[in-house]
Amino acid sequence: MREPVVSVIKTEPEPDEQQIIQAVREAVELAGGLEGLFKPGDLVLINPNLVAVPPQRRGGAVTLKEVCKGVAVLVEELGGKPVIAESSAAGVDTEKVIEATGYQDLRDEGYEVVDLKKDKTVTMKVPAGYVLEEITTFELVQKAAAIISVPVMKTHDQAEASMSIKNLKGLIPDELKKDFHRAYSIFEGVPALMAALKPSFAVVDAIVAQEGLGPIFGLPVGMNTIVAGRDLVAVDSISCQLMDIAEDEMFMEKNAADKGLGVIDRSRIKVIGEDVAALSRRFMRAVDHVIIEEPTFNLLFEEGTCTGCRNTVLSSLVDIKNDNLQEYLKNKTVIAGQCNSVPDDVDPEGLILVGVCTRDMKANGKYVKGCPPNNIWVVQAIVGEGKAKRQYATEDIDD
Repeated sequence: MREPVVSVIKTEPEPDEQQIIQAVREAVELAGGLEGLFKPGDLVLINPNLVAVPPQRRGGAVTLKEVCKGVAVLVEELGGKPVIAESSAAGVDTEKVIEATGYQDLRDEGYEVVDLKKDKTVTMKVPAGYVLEEITTFELVQKAAAIISVPVMKTHDQAEASMSIKNLKGLIPDELKKDFHRAYSIFEGVPALMAALKPSFAVVDAIVAQEGLGPIFGLPVGMNTIVAGRDLVAVDSISCQLMDIAEDEMFMEKNAADKGLGVIDRSRIKVIGEDVAALSRRFMRAVDHVIIEEPTFNLLFEEGTCTGCRNTVLSSLVDIKNDNLQEYLKNKTVIAGQCNSVPDDVDPEGLILVGVCTRDMKANGKYVKGCPPNNIWVVQAIVGEGKAKRQYATEDIDD
């Protein structure tokens, strides 16, 4: 495999639209450009991260519209037809996110911005050797000659980070999004999705990144940076390096690299532009963002507990705190990881076993399946049905 090229470009602090568009242009061109990825007249799908309505537009939760506009301009210059398209998180109204984040302004300027949840679904084959044989996606995705992933740089409560590969989950319908937690590991499912869709370029929006309790409720970090490249695994690897996240913490990208979908080894990636070591800073993780104040609550992460379940449990505790439901933590014990036995002093009525690694012990308490589960399922197991709501969903999301 040829040495992949990843560009890292800085902007001025708090850049305006034209400065962002110029930075996108420079980053894309340094990373090899878009030439050869599509022909004049081809549909080119630009996929931002529009997970949910954010607390603030420039808070690092969603991709800035200016970054997508910059990519669309480059596509148009090569004769392609840019379409900005996304389906928000399961249970979230994409149109509300489009309105809240300024993407409606792009529509008003003449750019096509599509809520994929309104599109017809189709199936696509996944190459042999993955956890899925086929995936359900949208007709527009299937028609695209090229897919450009445009995520925002942020930490995540179910993975150390959410970058260009995980961003592809926005190209599948809600039911499959949920199946990625219920039936498959997201760390295995997302590489299968990548193998089927074959995205051809990534542009990471790190103008304002997010640390802590992503994907929505983290803290903004002004990085004033754009990262770009044709190899999505390599782009994610360098982006995570900027966040001080090690290669062995990047489970999705590691699985994708092992399948030959890209290069994660930073020693084999050519970086052009800024000095990554000079720009990098440690991003606060979701696990750093959680304080548990109930003395009778016990949290046991057994040996082998993966980042997904660890972050999901901790994020769920924050959801409980945000909903003022801390009283339900009393006398509860939550266990995740390779659980072979339950401590003798644990009350079965208050025991919650989280994730597929605990399934052999599920007869001993409440079992929450998934790899990792969605937060709301963990919250409901702790506080009971009907007492908690999905933190950023605007529609019903049943298991």
